[in-house]
Amino acid sequence: MLGKKKQKPRRPTGHFDTLVSSRTTVEGDVHFSGGLHVDGRVRGKVVAEEGSDAVLRISEVGEITGDIVAPHVIINGQVHGDVYASAHLELAEKASINGNVYYNLIEMAMGAAVNGNLVHQREPVGLLNSDHQKKTTDDASEHSEEAEVE
Repeated sequence: MLGKKKQKPRRPTGHFDTLVSSRTTVEGDVHFSGGLHVDGRVRGKVVAEEGSDAVLRISEVGEITGDIVAPHVIINGQVHGDVYASAHLELAEKASINGNVYYNLIEMAMGAAVNGNLVHQREPVGLLNSDHQKKTTDDASEHSEEAEVE
């Protein structure tokens, strides 16, 4: 025991503030902070509060049809949409994603399936940043065109 350092957890292990039970279907976008556990169905975007250390967990009976934007995402159910995990993404053995996955750090168990692109990104990713990224790209192309004209 001497000489061993206490390891920090990879992701927040706190409690889950909100539960969507297996007998529940949510129609519309869900905005949350803290922890959200999904056993039921959500049809709409699931978005964590910007700047939070929120955790979304989808159990093996959970299903989300829509995009997901959260720093920490744990999936063992089905997702039909894109996943944007800015800090940590865990795909358990029964995870099934039909959409693109944008991640910083990924952990994937044998049996997990992704039908889409896996895109590693070091910068925070999400739907909220897509307009800024487009503008930055447009600005960069304007500057390069100006440089060519001169």
